[in-house]
Amino acid sequence: MMRLHLHLLSDSTGETLENIAKAALAQFDDVETVRHFWPMVRTEAHLERILQEIAQNPGLVVFTLVNAATRRMLEERCVALGLPAVAPLDIVNDALSGLLGQQAKARPGRQHVLDAAYFARVDAIQFTIAHDDGIGAEDWEEADIVLAGVSRSSKTPTSIYLANRGFKTANIPIVVESPPPKSLHSLQNPLVVGLTTSADRLIAVRRNRLLSLNQMPDTAYVDEDAVTREIQFARRMFADNGWPVIDVTRRSIEETAAAIIALCNERKAAQN
Repeated sequence: MMRLHLHLLSDSTGETLENIAKAALAQFDDVETVRHFWPMVRTEAHLERILQEIAQNPGLVVFTLVNAATRRMLEERCVALGLPAVAPLDIVNDALSGLLGQQAKARPGRQHVLDAAYFARVDAIQFTIAHDDGIGAEDWEEADIVLAGVSRSSKTPTSIYLANRGFKTANIPIVVESPPPKSLHSLQNPLVVGLTTSADRLIAVRRNRLLSLNQMPDTAYVDEDAVTREIQFARRMFADNGWPVIDVTRRSIEETAAAIIALCNERKAAQN
């Protein structure tokens, strides 16, 4: 297995860099990646300390630095060390500059400006946390999205991901012995989406959950027949209400969320 030192330098939080690196590394197998994460790099003194670490652990350098002096210093030192240094946003900024006829604003972290979209996202996150696992049914109508599904069908992590994209999201577990409140079936504003999965995957996830809690994994919670009946019960409910259904068996949280957002956009376009 190949070992790679990956140095990520940002003059802001580094969230963009981390996402780019994660997406790129997913395309390669058998690579042991040692990540060196350097956020808030805004002075040459700070950069100098980082460069010493890079020299000791040579590898790929990926950066988003907008200050000309620190950027030039980094690039020159990487050339001297014989290391590749990549600025992944450059090609996008150059293309936008050409199309828009203006230069990019060299402001660190400008994408994180506290604008209306930022506060809407914070509001969505607060709403979502307050409406997890069936809580707050009395104001589900204020949600943008309501996710329904059996226990451990990725409802909560998907809800949090959607909240970070600005969608107020509630989620409700579908339990055979305890049907959801009747209000779930008459919601008008939110898009209600059913999440389903295969019995094998669900049993494996639940078994791991029980083991992590030091509980015996031999209850009805992981019994194959019981789990199959539970999934079938939820699917009948989805069909009876005409809710769109997404099978999360082979989907990542990001893929599930993308499919839900696409459904939201289709619904919005149909309403306009």
